Amino acid sequence: MISRYVKIVLILTSFLFTTGFFPVVAIIGPATTIFTSGNVYKATAQFIIDQSIKKKTGKNSLTIVKEEIEEKQSEKNLKKELRKLVEKRINIARQKLDLQKINQ
Repeated sequence: MISRYVKIVLILTSFLFTTGFFPVVAIIGPATTIFTSGNVYKATAQFIIDQSIKKKTGKNSLTIVKEEIEEKQSEKNLKKELRKLVEKRINIARQKLDLQKINQ
């Protein structure tokens, strides 16, 4: 168990010394996967996929997911506002029509 932590620390420090850049955000997801499941292959695939997404879009996968969620929420808010507007206009139209006089 301790040797696993030593290997992880060794890999992380090698990132720092060989590239001069320490990708903290990109390492958090795979590191969590390694610690919770112990599956190094899955964590490596997750890291590689995140890096390829970053190369293509310029954003990491977390940012893309966050933007999608915000877009969905704004669509929901837009639907709510549209619904309120339509209900308001229907009520105004009903008042102008005075439906009680028509039904008699």
